[in-house]
Amino acid sequence: MTTKLYEATRVRSSHTRPNPTKDTGGEKILDGTRMSAKDIQVIQSVVLVCIIFILSQLPFILYSTARFIEPEFSDKGRYVFLFRLCTTVSLTCSFLNASVNIFVYYTYNTKYRTAFLSIFCADDSGERQ
Repeated sequence: MTTKLYEATRVRSSHTRPNPTKDTGGEKILDGTRMSAKDIQVIQSVVLVCIIFILSQLPFILYSTARFIEPEFSDKGRYVFLFRLCTTVSLTCSFLNASVNIFVYYTYNTKYRTAFLSIFCADDSGERQ
């Protein structure tokens, strides 16, 4: 996925940047392969969101696989306590995923940050900005 994002960035950059032989304010763009800080941020945020999602869904995948292998691993089987514990952990991880994503988007996305602050932050008079 990171490779695909990098390739898309390279293609987009080669189409939007000026001719490679032109001088752009003291620095030359040789072949359009240099990535901007914004492109790097996009890749970092996508990778981070994917890792968080995979880790948060891992408990669900594991206990679903256990249910497939062991039919007694259910809310009415022999392993009721363990099943309920795994279900609770899985649900908690899903909620954490949603909660952490708010901070990831706030950190990496300026449009999200602006909208977030305009909704939740009030000025001194108590009115929304």
